[in-house]
Order: sequence, then C-alpha cells, then structure tokens
Amino acid sequence: MEYRKALPADLAGCAALFDGVFGGGEALAHTVLEQFAGPGRVYLADGEAGPQAVLCAVPVTLKGRPGAYLYGLATAPAHRGRGVMSGLIEHACADLAQQGLAFAALVPEGPALFAFYQKRGFQKAFGRRRLCRTVRHNLWAQAEFDTVTAKHWQALRGQYMPDSVTLTPAGAVVVLTDLYSCGLTIVSSPEGYGMYFAKGDTMRFIELFAEGDRAAERLMEAARERERAERAEITLGAEQPLFLGEGTAQDYGMIRFLGQPFDVSGCYMGNMLDEEG
Repeated sequence: MEYRKALPADLAGCAALFDGVFGGGEALAHTVLEQFAGPGRVYLADGEAGPQAVLCAVPVTLKGRPGAYLYGLATAPAHRGRGVMSGLIEHACADLAQQGLAFAALVPEGPALFAFYQKRGFQKAFGRRRLCRTVRHNLWAQAEFDTVTAKHWQALRGQYMPDSVTLTPAGAVVVLTDLYSCGLTIVSSPEGYGMYFAKGDTMRFIELFAEGDRAAERLMEAARERERAERAEITLGAEQPLFLGEGTAQDYGMIRFLGQPFDVSGCYMGNMLDEEG
C-alpha cells in the first residue's frame, strides 16, 4: 500500500470511492475533491486495484494559524479494520506538518468514532449546545431573507465569532451552494443572522449569531412569519452567549496539533459541508 497525494489521473478513482462510501453522486465527489479541497490537498492509499482510502485536507485557518480540515475520509469496504485509514491519516498529518500547518481538525461521522480519532492524536474541541424553543408570533419582526453571500457569511461569522475555523473563500462557496441546494434559508438583520431549514412546524437553525437574546428572538420571529413554523431547534457553539443555561451540550469536532499546541477553548467550528437539509 502506497500513501501519497492524489494526481489528476487518480481523481476519477477517488471520486468513485468517495461516492461509494458517502453517496451523493460522483459530480458532488468531484466538487469536494477539486474545489472544496483543491489540487495537492487530496491524499490516498493506493493499492493494486486503485485508491483504497482517501481523505481531503481542506485549507482552513484558526486564530491566524494555517491548518487543514480533514474531510471525506473514506475506506474501501475490503480494507476497513486493517489500519489503512490510520496509516493515511499519519501520512497526511506528517506531510501537513512539514508544510508548516499548525493543526488538523475534523468532525467524526458518529459518536463511536471519537475514540478512534483520540487514539490517533485528536482531542475533542468545538463543542455544541442544542436547544428547542417556541417562537412567538410577531407581525412586526423585520428581517431580510437569502441576501447573504458566501463572502458576507464569512464576514458575519468573523464579526460574531472571530475565533472560528475559517474556510477559504472558495471553500465557503462550496458549503453555501450545497446548503442552499438542500433548502437552506438565511435570515439576517443589522443585529445578526440565522441559517435554517424549515420542515412542517419546525425550523432547524444550524447557525445563529446575534447581538443578544432578544435580537436572536427577533430573527426567529421574522422567520416564523415567513415559514408559519412556531418551533425552533437551535444549534449553537458551546461557548456562544445566546440563551445561556438552556440546551444540552454535545460533542462535535476534534483537533490534532501538528506543532506547538495552542488554546482552542471557546473556538467555534460549524457548517463544514457536514450538514444536511
């Protein structure tokens, strides 16, 4: 088994493996490999039958430090449980460290994988808090809808949560395009913004930042008037000040330092092409 960066000739095989593991079609797989990650950012475990494992090292920053968001970690069924992905992670992290990157972050696909990644040098970070609220009827609530571009979204997140894992502009475009294709709505005002999916009587807010609790409530009230949905399920960063004391803490992301560790308490990561409508 050879661990290396993918060459252009490898991308078709990598896309087929990605699609076979995660679904969504090979067009999405190519978008992930070629745009979300980009050239020189895809690593593979190459076997006699082609790519047996693949991962994307998507460029990100945190606290002014360059890093990688490890995404799309896929292993061919015949090679699972044989240490192939472990070897690929070690190869990629060693190469990224040699390039001068400070960290690698990822989001485990399920709770059972936290232990797997902990054994490979990652630690829990970027926790979440989830809560439910009933949104009151307010005809006077004012907001705009779907006027936030990818560039504006990054600027807003930087305003409300500067210590965030930040994608490149190209990466943000891929994420926002994918979210909109799944039915995302963005509600915004001078007081903040929220990103949500509406279904039935429920609005699922996958990101909500505002100047205070009442400002956040006004955003949700405007969304209620638009959607005719009175229930809100809200995901916040663990350290966000909104609605303190409410909700349940949940694990979300992990980080592995590739050089000198630095403080990531209070840092935020979310909407990393990991949300579905």
